Amino acid sequence: MRLEPHEFTQWQKLLYARGWGAPSWPKEYGGTGWDPTKLYIFETEASRADAPVQFHQGLELIGPIIFTFGSPEQKAKYLPAIVSGDDWWCQGYSEPNSGSDLASLSTRAVRDGNEYVINGQKAWTSYAHVANRMFLLARTDPDARKQAGISLFLIDIDTPGVTIRPVVTMDEIHHTNEVFLDNVRVPPSALLGEEGMGWSYGKVLLDRERGVTAATTTRLAQQLRGARKVAAETMVGGRSLLDDPRVADRLAQFELEVMALEGMVMRTMAEATSGQDSGPRASMIKIRWSELLQQITEYWVELQGYDAMAFAPLGPFEAPDAWAAKGMIYSRVTSIYGGSNEIQRNIIARRALGL
Repeated sequence: MRLEPHEFTQWQKLLYARGWGAPSWPKEYGGTGWDPTKLYIFETEASRADAPVQFHQGLELIGPIIFTFGSPEQKAKYLPAIVSGDDWWCQGYSEPNSGSDLASLSTRAVRDGNEYVINGQKAWTSYAHVANRMFLLARTDPDARKQAGISLFLIDIDTPGVTIRPVVTMDEIHHTNEVFLDNVRVPPSALLGEEGMGWSYGKVLLDRERGVTAATTTRLAQQLRGARKVAAETMVGGRSLLDDPRVADRLAQFELEVMALEGMVMRTMAEATSGQDSGPRASMIKIRWSELLQQITEYWVELQGYDAMAFAPLGPFEAPDAWAAKGMIYSRVTSIYGGSNEIQRNIIARRALGL
């Protein structure tokens, strides 16, 4: 089940009160200082307890970029509110004609005296409608080569000229949006790091987004438990579906594949601890995780049969059986966001095969 924004915030504040608000951050910025192994253990135990994930846009994407490249003033202003859950960030990357080829983005930021004036459009901006801040890429030098002329900005969503329009996806949930930027004026302090370095920072962000996926592999076990529970409780011909060898074999195969993927994640984390480069393994993990998530949630719905049709909201609640259906539909996006699986295969081809 995907949480509502206020539930994400509530969970973040509970973890913050326990000192676990930023499990992957250094202690000096309010994090736990855990190494990758401890972080993996934390995520695994949270998954076993069916605890929700932490919303990652501020925590795992822009937060580490701010404490790595930001000014002292930016660190003091933004980092504490990310860890405490007081700020909600959204990501202004994709555009209508710049998805996989992000370097072709056309949003412009032009220096006008002591301000930057930003104009453009962002697409598929998750939770912009509840966010109070956005990090976005904009072109500051139109004459430079595509990657060299891009900068990264930190802006407030309520800045005049920012318009948000909802995009309701096929899971019938409003979590993504179009964002229009019309003569949005921001001070120079909104620029993160150096002008023209946004592409370099953006690549770090995308690598971190794939790293978040690595941690999320522990959550596949939750989806698998849901499918196994349905199989155990669904009776056909006087016996449960779990007693059917075909169902048991399919679930066992999923479990083996999840264990294999977790092994790859643990190897990657061990290499990170020792300072080794894992090469394109993050791309491999992202591909396999998204494929397994789609396959497991699809099978979960298949096991439910007709009951999976209980999809429409029922007042403030909805039938528990609907969670699997919505999860299956939402899972379709996982092979697209964070760099589509086709792009990940290109990365593997270049870095692993030298093609």
